Amino acid sequence: MEILSYEWLMAHAQNPDDQLTQAFAGVIHSSRLNQCLETPAMLGLAEEHFTSLMESYFPRALQNAGLRLSNGTGVPGCEAMRSEEFGDLLELLLEHRTHPDKESEWLAFAIATACMGNDHLYQDMGLPNRQILSSLLSEYFTGLFALNTGNMKWKKFFYKQLCNRSGVNACRAPSCQVCADYLKCFGPEDGPAN
Repeated sequence: MEILSYEWLMAHAQNPDDQLTQAFAGVIHSSRLNQCLETPAMLGLAEEHFTSLMESYFPRALQNAGLRLSNGTGVPGCEAMRSEEFGDLLELLLEHRTHPDKESEWLAFAIATACMGNDHLYQDMGLPNRQILSSLLSEYFTGLFALNTGNMKWKKFFYKQLCNRSGVNACRAPSCQVCADYLKCFGPEDGPAN
């Protein structure tokens, strides 16, 4: 098994059936595949916090792999990461934490990191379906989850929240229901993201 693959992480998991564990494993694996990141750490998460996450959810994985951690900064020759965008997403998530605990902080970093990917958010998090992501958001970011009354795709919903904060109206029509891009935001999440 390849080190830091989803399967390898889950083999080191404290509780492989836990949805939070699955989300962390998926994001770490996905981050590792992004060649513009010094992996394995999630974007912006300090080394000591990442180490604590690994020890809590994947005991002995760091020792077994002999990994050098980083804070997710870019590697030479890669385009700069969208740091302002990442920071805005992280701030949005942290403001809406249900409880100010380390798990929700780690999950906020994981979600913001996954938002930098190109697929649906649940796919960029390595989760098998959107329902697991929705369940995690409902538990750890209850207020933000409740704002998504139309069941908008999560990544699009987060960016719409950022646009709303900036006073930018991303939808060309005054109501989402009559917008030409309605299905891109609210349609089913099967297949590649638009």
